[in-house]
Amino acid sequence: MKRFYTDVAVVPSDGGWTIQLDGRPIRTPARAQLALPTPTLAEAVAAEWRRQGETVDPATMPMTGLANAALDHVAPNPADFAAGVARYAQSDLLCYRADGPEALVARQAAAWNPLLDWARARYDVAFAVTQGIIPVPQPEETLARLGAAVAALDPFRLTGMSTLVTLSGSLVCGLAVVEGGHDPVAVWQAAEIDEAWQVEQWGEDAEAAARSSRRAAEFATAADFIALSRA
Repeated sequence: MKRFYTDVAVVPSDGGWTIQLDGRPIRTPARAQLALPTPTLAEAVAAEWRRQGETVDPATMPMTGLANAALDHVAPNPADFAAGVARYAQSDLLCYRADGPEALVARQAAAWNPLLDWARARYDVAFAVTQGIIPVPQPEETLARLGAAVAALDPFRLTGMSTLVTLSGSLVCGLAVVEGGHDPVAVWQAAEIDEAWQVEQWGEDAEAAARSSRRAAEFATAADFIALSRA
């Protein structure tokens, strides 16, 4: 749509901060008031609105999109949403290793074992790790404890967490960023080891490279959204 406003302001409100366009508060697609939990996140959302040109393009406003999702889709029923995210623990990427070649096996172990070790220590859990793609069940206590960790997140961090987990295919990777303070770039590189290996062996076309770049940017944005929502 055409840009219909001139001024963008961050305004304190009950329990948070709102964004006003020419004095009028922004609302989500479901017509909820776009209230952000921290001033830093509110400023990041406001900056997206300020950067718009003659038209407003939602594709260039990822922070706004995540905030809308948190308020419209997660906040009304966070328990069900958290349960959906937690199900990734049943088939976590880090638990499924290649059986060859040796260099790939070693690369996975070097990047993935420290993440699993962190999760073991943080949540007092055990993981079943296998080679190949045949599903192996994880201990019920592991699933319960990781599920509880996800359920404890507020709607904004849970929204960002969902993006991290779905992009990486790993609940542990998501938790490592959200609760462990791990570097999101390093975690993403760990999650992309298999794809990077294939590129090294066979090369990469322009379409695949663009897709990889887009996914990396989405992962980084989600990590920033989480960090700003608790700053």
